[in-house]
Amino acid sequence: MKFRLLIADDEKNIREGLAAALEMDGYEAVTAADGTEAWRRFEKGDIDLVITDLRMPGISGEELQRKIGEEAPELPVIILTGHGTVENAVAVMRNGAYDFLTKPVNLDHLSMLVNRALANRELSLKHKTLEDELAKSNQFKTMTGSSAAMSQVFDMISRAAPAKASILITGESGVGKELVADALHELSPRKGKPLIKVHCAAIPDSLIESELFGHEKGAFTGAVSRRRGRFELANEGTLFLDEIGEIEQNIQIKLLRVLQERKFERVGGEETIETDVRIIAATNRDLKTEIEKGAFREDLYFRLNVVNIRVPPLRERKDDLPILISTFLREFSRENGKQIEGINEKAQAAMYNYDWPGNVRELRNCVESAVVMARGNIITEADLPPTISLRSDEKWIHIPVGTTLDESERLIIQDTLNSFKGNKTKTAEVLGIGRKTLHRKLGITADSCTEADDDQEPD
Repeated sequence: MKFRLLIADDEKNIREGLAAALEMDGYEAVTAADGTEAWRRFEKGDIDLVITDLRMPGISGEELQRKIGEEAPELPVIILTGHGTVENAVAVMRNGAYDFLTKPVNLDHLSMLVNRALANRELSLKHKTLEDELAKSNQFKTMTGSSAAMSQVFDMISRAAPAKASILITGESGVGKELVADALHELSPRKGKPLIKVHCAAIPDSLIESELFGHEKGAFTGAVSRRRGRFELANEGTLFLDEIGEIEQNIQIKLLRVLQERKFERVGGEETIETDVRIIAATNRDLKTEIEKGAFREDLYFRLNVVNIRVPPLRERKDDLPILISTFLREFSRENGKQIEGINEKAQAAMYNYDWPGNVRELRNCVESAVVMARGNIITEADLPPTISLRSDEKWIHIPVGTTLDESERLIIQDTLNSFKGNKTKTAEVLGIGRKTLHRKLGITADSCTEADDDQEPD
């Protein structure tokens, strides 16, 4: 992203000199000879930062800053002032200006100030985008994501929810299959009726039939009274059968009958009970492979798999990491009474480089752990679980003990430049210095610095 700066000053040499210096730092600069012209240019849009003289003909810098603050309070405005009007500049800052500089302007300091202000603006815009995405995803309750993969999941949920057809949700452990079931029920006409969940893998084979269909008094040892099963409890609502691939063959046959006839009997009973239940099943197994092995009935598979919703693993939707992390940070900050504002770049890199075999469940646990262990209000790489922080493949600069400060600086600049494949603009940006300062430290003169060198981009 190339930022566009607006420079307003009634002295031509100053505004054009500032524009030329900032363009060397990789920005696009537009100029205005007074406050009135500056305001007209600002109204056209596409301005990311304003640098304005305090005293100008027509609209003053103070008035310009006030008008911009009313229209775009998040847009940074840097005030230029002479030594005699510093008090006025401080007053303007109290009214919302980002900072002020006295003339003559130190270009290196201005470059650093502009870089910092734009970095803060970009962070603020990203945060607003995340907030908008969170609000947009509220229709799916606790499901969060804005990636193309999750957009497809949300679209399938929206289309399938109003129907009566059975749905099979597939995906690895921890991807959020139960959340999909919640959303399907919440968006269906059965919303006001029960959503009954059965975790098939957690119920012993000897008890699963009773859990699903209920039992009569005396049906087996310990059956001291009649008990209604999950199909009865879910009548007119939704029954979610999680890990459906774990149930044994004789229960599969009885499930098939219920799906076909909408009827069943309690264990030990003779009364036939009719049921109106919408079935949603989920599994982390490949049921087609289970069918080939004879472990799962093909006819039951086709009854369940009328609509298939595959929930992608987190490694396939890493675009969702920022919004997921933001959601979990907010949740666990509240729970732990902390004010965690975000995570630093190294921690972000470590989390992006990790493949998350435990998917969203593992990410959630990771963020909770990091919030608990955080020493400050920013999550660092040291706060992350070791299995994640140790997998970061970030590049590091090794400086031996005893290296002089001058030599350390040279190593840092050269290794950073190499990392960005000779791109001096990116190198200067990362190091927080102006490009002219970078050239000076590298011993490059203005004459020897070609346009190709300045604009080289990484492959």
